[in-house]
Amino acid sequence: MDHPDALPELAARLRALAPSCGGVRLVAVDGHAGSGKTTFADRLAEALGGAPVVHLDDLATHREFFEWTGRLRDWVLRPLARGEVARFEAYDWVAQRFQGAREVPPAPVVLLEGVGAGRRAVRPALAELVWMELPAADARDRGLRRDGPELAAFWERWTVAESAHFAADPSRPYAGLLVDGRSGALLPPRGPAAAPGSAAL
Repeated sequence: MDHPDALPELAARLRALAPSCGGVRLVAVDGHAGSGKTTFADRLAEALGGAPVVHLDDLATHREFFEWTGRLRDWVLRPLARGEVARFEAYDWVAQRFQGAREVPPAPVVLLEGVGAGRRAVRPALAELVWMELPAADARDRGLRRDGPELAAFWERWTVAESAHFAADPSRPYAGLLVDGRSGALLPPRGPAAAPGSAAL
């Protein structure tokens, strides 16, 4: 963010929100792959005093890019809603299996980071939805530069799946906050976001 006080101010705003998942304020950071979600979520988590971050890459798989809703519900959201620590095995993208224990405590604010974090089925559990504002083509180019040519075929598959997902279940219209994907700056309000989704997990 451009102003040095912007992240602390945003952190204070998020802490002041009403809890949305038990006693947790669940805040989603969504956007195209390569739009800067992970970097922004990590910075925001630090401003929140070390808030837990749930990465959707830990719940998706090579075969199921977007079919992680059940795992998120059962492994993360339901325990948090009960005031319990969420414990699950994260997906290893190299070994291509779930391994590596993760724990997510029911902190005052928990961040949910990943493509589709603001999807229809998740929005009822969210206190806020942040959208990283970067065009899909620019985000894809950034991701390809980051990952290298050896993952170009993977990116081709991913781009098709991501486009289909957002065409059927867009997140951006429901975002209460927009963040510039290049600078990380909080963008000016664009008016009220659309009404939250009604589908329950």
